[in-house]
Amino acid sequence: MSNTKRGMHLILGPVLFLLISLCLGKTGLIDYTAAKGIGTAVWMIYWWVTRPVDITVTALLPGVINAIFDIVPMENVISQYASSSIILIFGSCLLTAPWSEIGLDKRISLKALSLIGPSMKSQITVWLIAAIVLSNMMPNVVVVAIFTPIAVSMLAAAGYKDIRNCEAATPILCAIAWGSQVGGAGTPLGGAMNITAIAFIEEFTGKEFMYIDWITRMLPYTIIATVAVLLTMLLKPMKTNSLEGTKEYFEKCYKDLGPMKKDEKVSLVLFIVAMLGSFVRPLYADLIPGLVPAYLFLLLGFANFVIVSFEKKELLLTWEKAQKEVMWGMLLLFAGGLALGQILTGSGANDAIAGVISSANLNGGFVTIMVFTLFACIISEMTNSTVSAAVALPIVIGVTQKMGLNPIPYVFTTAMGMNFESILPVSVRAISVSYGLDPDKLLKNGLVVALVRMLIAVAVGYVTMLVWPGFGTL
Repeated sequence: MSNTKRGMHLILGPVLFLLISLCLGKTGLIDYTAAKGIGTAVWMIYWWVTRPVDITVTALLPGVINAIFDIVPMENVISQYASSSIILIFGSCLLTAPWSEIGLDKRISLKALSLIGPSMKSQITVWLIAAIVLSNMMPNVVVVAIFTPIAVSMLAAAGYKDIRNCEAATPILCAIAWGSQVGGAGTPLGGAMNITAIAFIEEFTGKEFMYIDWITRMLPYTIIATVAVLLTMLLKPMKTNSLEGTKEYFEKCYKDLGPMKKDEKVSLVLFIVAMLGSFVRPLYADLIPGLVPAYLFLLLGFANFVIVSFEKKELLLTWEKAQKEVMWGMLLLFAGGLALGQILTGSGANDAIAGVISSANLNGGFVTIMVFTLFACIISEMTNSTVSAAVALPIVIGVTQKMGLNPIPYVFTTAMGMNFESILPVSVRAISVSYGLDPDKLLKNGLVVALVRMLIAVAVGYVTMLVWPGFGTL
């Protein structure tokens, strides 16, 4: 981006904020406080899309804007940057921080990928499903960051070193990126967007959200979306039919790792305990009310700082290593979304937006679900799923409340829509592009997949609400 273009986008962000704040406030339809809340959202969305600064920097805007214009109590905004949801992501990062050094991430990946046969269809199938399964256990950005370099190395071993012009590379790298998105919807551990949704649900209900409730309600969508995306990819004509030697490549790589080391076993056990502990939380919630998943992950992640490595005779995790491995940008981006939600809610902006949407004579049926899902899909594609959750879900809750409906089922159906990014080379997809995936091929292939996946989200969400009486009951 040229300096001139960047400067234009930098200026237009605050200009849009001021125009919206003044113009909407003068109309008398909403007060100036609500207008400033809407202006804050527009400024952030504009910068998230145009990117004159890093998206993480944009996530700091709620605190900056609120300090100047005093839209809502400052403690409501700043507290979001150290909420229990932030602690959960931080704890998750601490749990997996030793993996790259001790080789556990590669062991898990290579074990799954050693099942791949030479045909392109089996390649696509295994890469997609492996990404889906692993992204149910950790953030999708981590899954893509682990799998993509392995895929590139595999292609190089098969004689394909020019990734950008390699016909075999496109479907494989796309399968990794898209699989991580489908799997990311399956559990709260799939990424910050799901934790954002849970934070809004807990704020609305005023009680702790059980992770098992997310899994059961998202399972039908995850299964159907997996089949739909896989079939869409497999039915597309392929110029390369097989990659000879790839199965042997993965088997050799896995064999070279040797037997599973004690450090790997310890790290894996800690992670499994954290994951299972989160999902079976209802069994011990009354006994240990303070040990919510956020603090369970923090507790077990903290254990890495005191456990001594069996191999190196040093601490399994040091603060210096943690600083490099923790995804600080994701933490701030997620917190910025929550802070924006506080401004939209506290300023009355959500009520104003809900009033406008409610006047469109939506009745809570199929059209309502389609509007929410399409809105979430568009924002996810332009930015990322976490931003989509932060922007769309407060509006969904506000609109449904205004209509006298239970917001919970609409939050889940909107989450189905927001949990996918397939077209533009931003967010998770930027990792694939950075390893050589042609952005034009990503766009061309992603359009069909995005359309199919969006239709699946709308259909599954609508049908589930009709046939499952307890879908919206927590």
